[in-house]
Amino acid sequence: MKRSTQIGVAATAGAALLLTGCSGSADGGSSGDPDTLTISGWSVATTPEFQLLADGFEAVHEGVSVEVVDYDPTEYNTLVTADLAAGSAPDIITQKEVKYVTTFQEGGQLVDVSDVEVPDGIGGAEAYQVDGAAYATPYRQDSWVLFYNKDLFDSAGVDQPDGSWTWDDYAAAAEELAGATDAKGAYQHSWQSVVQGFANAQSGADILDGDYGHLAPYYERALELQDTGAQEAFNTVSANQLTYQGEFGNQRAAMMSMGTWYVATLVSQQASGEADDFEWGIAPIPQLDASTTGTDATPVTFGDPTGFGINSGISDEKQELAKEFLAYAASSEAAVALAEIGITPAFLDDAVVDAYFSADGAPEDELSAFAVQTHETLPENPTSSRTAAIQNILGDLHSAILSGSQGVDEAIAEAEERVENEVGQD
Repeated sequence: MKRSTQIGVAATAGAALLLTGCSGSADGGSSGDPDTLTISGWSVATTPEFQLLADGFEAVHEGVSVEVVDYDPTEYNTLVTADLAAGSAPDIITQKEVKYVTTFQEGGQLVDVSDVEVPDGIGGAEAYQVDGAAYATPYRQDSWVLFYNKDLFDSAGVDQPDGSWTWDDYAAAAEELAGATDAKGAYQHSWQSVVQGFANAQSGADILDGDYGHLAPYYERALELQDTGAQEAFNTVSANQLTYQGEFGNQRAAMMSMGTWYVATLVSQQASGEADDFEWGIAPIPQLDASTTGTDATPVTFGDPTGFGINSGISDEKQELAKEFLAYAASSEAAVALAEIGITPAFLDDAVVDAYFSADGAPEDELSAFAVQTHETLPENPTSSRTAAIQNILGDLHSAILSGSQGVDEAIAEAEERVENEVGQD
């Protein structure tokens, strides 16, 4: 069996933009070997899922080699877009962000993979559907949950999360914790997701509609927590380039809303000493109201899948092999393997959840297992050609409100006007 290799991508963003105007070869950057697949990835040295899936596929396909092409994560979509246009892209294109799927699909750069079989109940599959056809299949589905420091809760004498919290309960606990410990009650990272993702999912709003009044109470709560000192101010987070790993991992905050990907990071950092040694757990994300709280209910959260699409520029023979890879990556077998390294797969069952929490240092309580396994996870990014432009406008809204440069109502009104004038309706 051939060994997988990692291919470094040295192209800069500027070079990538120049490549966009080039014509591509018919083989689309394939190795030319019908038994070799290439896959786009990023930060391969610290993102083990790509090599894990490559090795797993090789193990059940004798004579097949899978090579991971390592892209700069900050310029991933720019570079991949350029390579697709130049005919030098890998055979399989990892969909890092759902909001770019329609860009590739409308450019005719992805194969229709509706015939690839994926397990029933797999999460995120609908995110890759355009006009009833699938242009990628999910292998990973992170959802946002609440991480909390059990030791800080106990030392402060504050009741730990029990799955019944609304955002009002969360805010009250954050203020109580901040008053009883040297840590902030909560840490809110600078991303717009940490406010808007929850507001959109839990209110049932669609950002494509152009109405954003539902964001107001979520921003008002965040501003109040900043003002009381229960959480670090947005301007401080941005100016000092604080990391969520450092703030929670070094016990500078007792709670943190974050995606399930952080489980693997925290376990690893505690083992290496990069994070402090403390007991922690995972709870469902706080809810808009009590109707979706409690372990007898299904909490609503958000999260986009990560998936694989197929470069339409490769041969029919290569496309069939690539489809086999997509089916493997979505399978229950691959899901268990991903869970064992702390990646949240798109397919979840009891075996996957057991594997997910099998690592030394991972929480073992029932609430943590419930939080990871039980949720209605709605997409942060609707599959639409308008999504990227709208999210950019909402990103400006986010910064304006939390930095204090605009009031909540003023920023929302401006965003609605910009979406109408700059993006329009379908």
